Amino acid sequence: MPQSHTVYLNEDAAHDAAIRLINEEAFGPGRFVRAAERLREQGPHCRELSFVAMAERKVVGSVRLTPVWIGAIAGHLLGPLAVRPDYKNLGIGRELVRISLEAACRNGSGGVLLVGDPPYYQPLGFKPVPAGVIAFPGPVDLRRVLVAGCDPTDARLAGLVSWRADDPGPDVSATLTIPGAAESQEERRQPEEAGE
Repeated sequence: MPQSHTVYLNEDAAHDAAIRLINEEAFGPGRFVRAAERLREQGPHCRELSFVAMAERKVVGSVRLTPVWIGAIAGHLLGPLAVRPDYKNLGIGRELVRISLEAACRNGSGGVLLVGDPPYYQPLGFKPVPAGVIAFPGPVDLRRVLVAGCDPTDARLAGLVSWRADDPGPDVSATLTIPGAAESQEERRQPEEAGE
């Protein structure tokens, strides 16, 4: 399935069952004990900043952004990011990340945090956060804590990551900057060179 036949849409409630299935396939029941899941349990994700990949009239991938405080920065937690097995290595996951970062940038996010594999996420603009700067509501491999859109050594990152209920609006002094965020929607649908 070439990525050129993949369409990216904002997530809506009609996608929930398919997203649950995709996450179950990708992460299994162990996903419920992860520190990032503890954050997601605290409150809802932002549907307007969460996306699905559609191919052959079905959801084949998804990414969600959840509003969080990263220390003193009003940012977002990226994840889960998952793609159906038959659609891996087509660039769909990378495009979902790129689209979600662009949406976070447009919406004034102070940074996007995730716990993930550095070799996959660093080429997408994520940088490692120094160990001990950020505290999670559960155990996490500190080598996998990455952030995009802000300096990983920014003193405002220091502290606990927690869900945020309020949307303080754009803080221009701490707004996410993603290169290429002004690309058109048509450019978004072009295939990525790299695989999942």
